[in-house]
Amino acid sequence: MVAYCKNCGEEVQSGSAYCAKCGSRVQAQTGLVLATWGERALAYIIDTMLLGFVLAWFALPGLRLIPRVWGGDMMNWIPFVDFGFRNIIYFVYWFFMEQTYGQSLGKMAMRIEVTDLDGGRLDMNQTAIQALGKAFLLPLDLILGWVMYPSMQQRLFNNLSNTVVLKKQG
Repeated sequence: MVAYCKNCGEEVQSGSAYCAKCGSRVQAQTGLVLATWGERALAYIIDTMLLGFVLAWFALPGLRLIPRVWGGDMMNWIPFVDFGFRNIIYFVYWFFMEQTYGQSLGKMAMRIEVTDLDGGRLDMNQTAIQALGKAFLLPLDLILGWVMYPSMQQRLFNNLSNTVVLKKQG
């Protein structure tokens, strides 16, 4: 079982009382297991498929409830960024589900959950920050996370919000 510093996210040697990187006191963590990138990717695919079906229903002819201009190419000139109406729906979905339940429907199916670094519930700021990266900046969020935080298996916005995705206990 690998432990991480709550202050900086650095991997902490087993039995260490202080983080070697920032010097913070380390609390003992037991039973926390990081979800794999594969589990997280499948949860994301499940979520986007479910939301895609819902959003497709709203876009049916005669049911044009989603303004066409919001789903168009207005903001697609920025690489790795998407600010379309669909992404706003994704943000609201992930914010609500992960703030309320600690997991989205995809994460429930994969038996994983998003938590703070100690395995506790997220506060509203943590939930908003990590959902922001996933909904609007995912390619950039993932690439920077893979490069900068490989041992924590965190996206950039997971690191910024001091959150991790863990295998659900029990």
